[in-house]
Amino acid sequence: MTDQKLILYVEDNADNRMLIRRLLMAEGFALVEAENAEQMWALLQQHHPDVILMDLHLPGVDGFTLTRQVTSDPRYADIPVVALTADVLRDTPQKCRDAGCVGYITKPIDVDTFVDQLRRFL
Repeated sequence: MTDQKLILYVEDNADNRMLIRRLLMAEGFALVEAENAEQMWALLQQHHPDVILMDLHLPGVDGFTLTRQVTSDPRYADIPVVALTADVLRDTPQKCRDAGCVGYITKPIDVDTFVDQLRRFL
């Protein structure tokens, strides 16, 4: 499939990665996964994804910082970053936008609507 979309998913929780992997691959997306900042940067050296799904609470460098770094790097600034987080505080959507995210999806995800939510950013 030549128009297959590639998703980079940055998430430290293995169960969350497995669920997202199953949903996205069942819908025909290609997926690469990183557990932390180092893995994310290594994958960005090899791939130019259509979107990055970014967990906000990661070990070491958090998702807000990573998003700021990705969106300010000219090599990757064209890649939309979508926050995927269990953080539902009132100011979180604004913090995501301030960091450079184009969108925000809450966890736990709704398996019936998640893929459609993601498609809005592609």
